[in-house]
Amino acid sequence: MDDSVPAVGTDAPTFSAPVADDDGITPRSLEAYLGETPTVLAFFPAAFSSTCTTELCTFRDSLAPLATDDATVLGISTDLPWALAEFREAESLPFPLVADNDGSICRAYGVETRYERLGIDGVARRSVFVVDADGAVSYRWLADDPGREPDYEAVEAAVEH
Repeated sequence: MDDSVPAVGTDAPTFSAPVADDDGITPRSLEAYLGETPTVLAFFPAAFSSTCTTELCTFRDSLAPLATDDATVLGISTDLPWALAEFREAESLPFPLVADNDGSICRAYGVETRYERLGIDGVARRSVFVVDADGAVSYRWLADDPGREPDYEAVEAAVEH
């Protein structure tokens, strides 16, 4: 695996970026979400695309307790914050979406990529990191193919440990 991807047991890279949530669009840092429960960082390539919609709606539907009681879920993409706010509303996503406009969060996590088929540079590689309450990476998964979804049961298990 790429050396730039944070290893399990290491500190998660911190960030501050615009977040689309129930309060509108406001700048927030990763630290604002750390605390008593783990934080799931779900990087996705593009709002409104089919696999991304399926993935985030699965987090919404199948892993609802993760987004409420057991963990904080943050979706992260390089889309503009206004597009993420529309996507969040259209899909009734109960968790915040982070706008990584400049790709700095993707680079910090080693998940910035190019989708050859579409010729698009600087988007998020589909990936999931679980950050424990102390800010350390406790789980990581990176898709080899942008059409591949995460193992939701493995994410849930990572949150529960």
